[in-house]
Amino acid sequence: MSLRNPYGDFEITDPQAMRALAHPVRLAALSYLQKNGPATATQLSEHVGASPSVTSWHLRHLANFGLVVDGPPPSGSDRRQRWWNAVAHGFRYAMPDTPEGAEAGRLLRAELMNQALEAAQHWLVETEPHLAPEWSRLAGSANTLLVITPEEAEELESAIEQLFAPYVQRRDANQTPDDAHPVRYVRISLPEATDSQ
Repeated sequence: MSLRNPYGDFEITDPQAMRALAHPVRLAALSYLQKNGPATATQLSEHVGASPSVTSWHLRHLANFGLVVDGPPPSGSDRRQRWWNAVAHGFRYAMPDTPEGAEAGRLLRAELMNQALEAAQHWLVETEPHLAPEWSRLAGSANTLLVITPEEAEELESAIEQLFAPYVQRRDANQTPDDAHPVRYVRISLPEATDSQ
């Protein structure tokens, strides 16, 4: 694994792929496949708020950029149906340098943040009230202002990813302890404007 990509995420470099993934149905479909594994367009449609035919169209669009692929059906399932797989459990991208690329990156960033905020709200209403007390106590949030340089920000992000990497990777290695529980960490860093900018 790369030190800059310790999870084996799909790396998006094409601004057109960023723009494609910035669509809420496409991002929701990819997120579902990454979390739950193979699914058909019909199965996905109820999770992404679109009809099966519209969902299928969006999946083909994601496939054009290599984010999803046709996969073999899970054992015991209907082989006549088209099953889709995410190529990786996650994705990442760096903000492109070109104006067109930066615009595409901002669109994707905005949709990622929208969906993260919706997921947090859903968690507060639907999940948290039903958690066992030990897991409810562990759920947390922080709002910390750091004063750092761009280089220090990169070092912090790298350190966080290296810390998380063994827990992300053990899912594929079937080394998850029996008492392990899925926990989503949502990291949003928001550099603030200063008078010198």
